Amino acid sequence: MDTKTQSAYQEELQRLEQTNIEIDKQLERLRKTPVYYGPDLTEQALEAARENGRLNLTKAVDEPYFGRLDFQESGTAAANPLYIGKAGVEDERTGHLLVIDWRAPVASLFYSFTGGLDAASYDSPDGLIEGLVYLKRNLVVRKQILQRVVDTYDRTEDSMAVGDEFLLYRLGENKDNKLRDIVSTIQAEQDRIIRAAKNTALIIQGVAGSGKTTVALHRLAFLLYQYREQVRAERMIIFAPNSMFLDYISGVLPELGVGNIGQSTFTDWALDVLDQEVKLADQALTLQTWFSLGSKRPPVDDHAPGRFKGAIAFKHYLDECLTKFEESYVPQADFSPWEGIKLPITSIREWFFVENKHYPLVKRRERVVARIKRWMEMQLDKIWEQSKKKELKKKAAQRLRTYLTSWPEHTAFTFYKMLFADKGRPDQLPVDLLAQIPESIVASSNKHFKKKEVQLEDLAPLLYIHTRLYGIPSDRLFDHVVIDEAQDFSPFQVAVLDAYTRNSSFTILGDLSQGIHAYQGITDWKEFSSLFQTEATGYFELERSYRSTMEIIQFANQVLQRGVENPLLAVPVFRSGNKVRVLQTDIKGRFPLLQSAIATLQQGTSSTIAVVARTEKQAQELHEALSAAGIETNLITSKQRVYRGGISVLPVYLTKGLEFDAVLLMDVTAGHYEATLMDAKLLYVGCTRALHELWLMAPGELSPLVSTEDQEIVTTQSPV
Repeated sequence: MDTKTQSAYQEELQRLEQTNIEIDKQLERLRKTPVYYGPDLTEQALEAARENGRLNLTKAVDEPYFGRLDFQESGTAAANPLYIGKAGVEDERTGHLLVIDWRAPVASLFYSFTGGLDAASYDSPDGLIEGLVYLKRNLVVRKQILQRVVDTYDRTEDSMAVGDEFLLYRLGENKDNKLRDIVSTIQAEQDRIIRAAKNTALIIQGVAGSGKTTVALHRLAFLLYQYREQVRAERMIIFAPNSMFLDYISGVLPELGVGNIGQSTFTDWALDVLDQEVKLADQALTLQTWFSLGSKRPPVDDHAPGRFKGAIAFKHYLDECLTKFEESYVPQADFSPWEGIKLPITSIREWFFVENKHYPLVKRRERVVARIKRWMEMQLDKIWEQSKKKELKKKAAQRLRTYLTSWPEHTAFTFYKMLFADKGRPDQLPVDLLAQIPESIVASSNKHFKKKEVQLEDLAPLLYIHTRLYGIPSDRLFDHVVIDEAQDFSPFQVAVLDAYTRNSSFTILGDLSQGIHAYQGITDWKEFSSLFQTEATGYFELERSYRSTMEIIQFANQVLQRGVENPLLAVPVFRSGNKVRVLQTDIKGRFPLLQSAIATLQQGTSSTIAVVARTEKQAQELHEALSAAGIETNLITSKQRVYRGGISVLPVYLTKGLEFDAVLLMDVTAGHYEATLMDAKLLYVGCTRALHELWLMAPGELSPLVSTEDQEIVTTQSPV
């Protein structure tokens, strides 16, 4: 350690000791203060502030900060050292901030400043603040112990020469079974997304490993801080592709001190809104069939069920059906509760179409029926003879029941099911509308509807009909929605979610190159951006991949280029590692070679290893064989809810969103990965899960998607 580095270390060590003493003192005092449970509102507010202080200080006690920025604001005499952490900490005696919350406006300088002698600036509540940056320093503190000090900018040297050193240090760390926060390594392009205005539909195209999921989670934490008077955590939600992925990302928000944000799959949320009226057909079989067909898979076009029912055109079709249904929804005849008394249909229509027009259909019907009943009671009140009144009341109730049979009550499912029926469709829904739906979709839908089952692509239409029939309760509205792996969502799903979201406040993220669910997803982000007002839409691209080594990213890019026209390629950070290994063997040597490869990786630094098969059936077979050989592994299936780390065995399509220290891709042969668009995307997804080590095994002819140039090729018929 040179003299300058030693001096910086000693300076930071002294500052850390002072900060630790202050945090410990404040935390001890707050913990000793009895918790107030009484009814006094002032005391309740004070207790809420104390509890917030306890939470913040507990979060700061082990790692109070991770960065320092010396900033001289224009008009001041000297630079002020600002320490940036996950939670703000104030010196109680002076009111001076010992630690600035990473979400505070001034903290944005720590992320946006990339060097140079020119003035830097940030937006504050008081306007634009300008000044000069003199020092940018990264710090690693663990359990109150200073472990690392790295200056990434020093104005006296005008240098950012070691700017990536700290980033590379953090990227080189091994993974466990949870995604972690990146507050200490947020890059400038990521920070711009995190701090974007709330009432915006942000669409983020991010290559594999660009940190888009983590950026979205940090954006939620920022919005809660910046717009604390306008948004609530319990009114935010993250939609992820599956429950296992939700478990994998579950640690990030608590690390940032954020709780109570909803996390769900679109399926689970939709079924809850529909009050479990329908059940979802087994998707596992659908997925296994889709991903095992290879080149035999039927071409995906706009007549595929997922694409057809997920299109905005289908929403327009439903609009037409619902509008025609509403126009002739009310019975066409007058209502007579008994002879000589009549309620004109004109009055009923006035109540329905004019007085209650701002209510959804079902609520309108309820209010009009209640109005008819009140009218009946008023007519009965005119009759004094009790025996006659009782007789007429009974007759009126019976006639009303008969009258209402021509005014059916629909649920979302009964209405949707009616659209596909060949017979028994009411006059309000002309049969020519049914002709717009392909016969194959009608037949498939009716087959499932008989069992009160629906497919994934039916959920958005059902939700849309539900909102038209019942409206949206205020407690169902979201302040902000995050959609992860959004390339696998349909435009109709996003349109429905927009109806449930205040001010179209979205963070929509994904990667078109990883769009492996083509039967339901999108091929262009314009399919989503067209749903929102242009001035309230933002689009960002994250091209840099921080996950994998340079060798792995370059290899994965080659896979993509061999199967995808004009692919969106990742730009790796300069973190070099081992070459990608291609293990070629015969079928006999396949399993012994796998055992040997796992042993070799375990002897290295890999904590998490993925054995990736082409299909779920093959993953099951590998898991059983490895277990029989005494190797402990975790089988991951499409129904999995928890990711446990260690050695995982899973099909390639389920690796999306996860990352591992090492990945062993099995059976990368011409028979399993053909030179097709879908197979190229699948293999790309599998390759880009690896942080440090990527090994491919080919018991037979190597896939045409794989280039052996600059790779380490091992050809063997026995274990390595």
